[in-house]
Amino acid sequence: MSSSSPPHPVRSALRAARPRNARPPRIVLTSAAALLALSATLTPAANAEESTDAALEWYDATAETIAAAGAPTQSTNSRTWAIGWLSAARALGSPPADVNRRHFQDAALASAVHASLVALVPARAAELDAALSRTLGRIPDGPAEERGVAAGRQQARQVLASREGDGLDPASVNEAFPVPEPKPGIWQPTPPAYAAATQAGNRKARPFLLEKADRFRPGPPPAPGSRRYRSDLAEVRAYGAADSTVRTARQTETAAFWFGSSLTLYTEPLRVALARSQRPVAARASLVALFHVALVDTQIATSDTKYAYVSWRPVTAIRSAGSDGDPATSPDPDWTPLHVTPAHPDYPSGHNTYSGAAEEVLTALTGPRTAPFPLTSPTAPGVTRTYTDWRTLTLENVDARVWSGIHTRYADEVGVTLGRDVARHTLRNAGALFR
Repeated sequence: MSSSSPPHPVRSALRAARPRNARPPRIVLTSAAALLALSATLTPAANAEESTDAALEWYDATAETIAAAGAPTQSTNSRTWAIGWLSAARALGSPPADVNRRHFQDAALASAVHASLVALVPARAAELDAALSRTLGRIPDGPAEERGVAAGRQQARQVLASREGDGLDPASVNEAFPVPEPKPGIWQPTPPAYAAATQAGNRKARPFLLEKADRFRPGPPPAPGSRRYRSDLAEVRAYGAADSTVRTARQTETAAFWFGSSLTLYTEPLRVALARSQRPVAARASLVALFHVALVDTQIATSDTKYAYVSWRPVTAIRSAGSDGDPATSPDPDWTPLHVTPAHPDYPSGHNTYSGAAEEVLTALTGPRTAPFPLTSPTAPGVTRTYTDWRTLTLENVDARVWSGIHTRYADEVGVTLGRDVARHTLRNAGALFR
């Protein structure tokens, strides 16, 4: 971008909202969100329902690409989303003054996301090429289309190059982690598979904006035998058992609803926010980019904390009760959780770091509430729930992991805080992404 180009609207808004030392983070975020909203005055936003919306078209193409041929590791797929949409947001920032703005931006967005996805998920090249042809086929031939395509491809090349070797490929994410020596409170492989630990390599990956993985690392979990430890373990023992007699049908449904991949479960809420936004396309692309940048950094921070403390899962704690030195507990070697425990430590809950970060970004950039929207889950077939705000999704995630029998409540609650902290950091420092 030449020095004479007009400033990127989102970058300008975020730069203006950089925190001053005397201002608390919440005020900074509110200001940043307000200024980002003001960027809508720079370009009239087309109603997504009045004409084909390139942002939604390529949002769906990204989701379909990840679903069909994405990586086996969630953080790798979050990285793919972040790269594609950061490329698009950058390409959209400064449309030439002498061409049709809408035509340029549609071509730039489609070309940026297309180039990123083809590079990262080459198995879907044919489908992505066809989608690009459909988008460009709606745009009149000429300088707007040509310069948009060039801008999108250029930004994709630059972002892809900047993330080369960042340690978020599946092999690096799932690097081998030695099983710790057994002792009270320390993670051990869990039944039924007793699989090796996963996602340990996330903590070594290069974040987008975090200075280091432990920037927001919380303090340790409650010590075995402490009051909080005992109360939370008693709760998950009662409510999270496969044969629980106290868990209600609604609670069981909630546990099943939120059991699947957070990336999958939050794809529709983010789409709702994107579809309902009346901001210009550059700001809308930035919403998707910032969401996934925050989630990549959150997953890195989550792994850092999990493997710093290697806290044992409820199933290990309950089956080993008494070995933690607490005479008030008794072991239950046959205790089984409602859902199979994932193969990594308890503290903090990754589902809840994800939900905390997602809620923070959506609230800061779109407001805390929205018109009712339905949501389904692949792990709860036939169930549809309706939401009107982002906070409820977080609250259900906290409860769900307890009722699944796979997390303690303190691991869930600290997870939400960690995710929010990382997301706030992303929003405070987002200007760096658009330089």
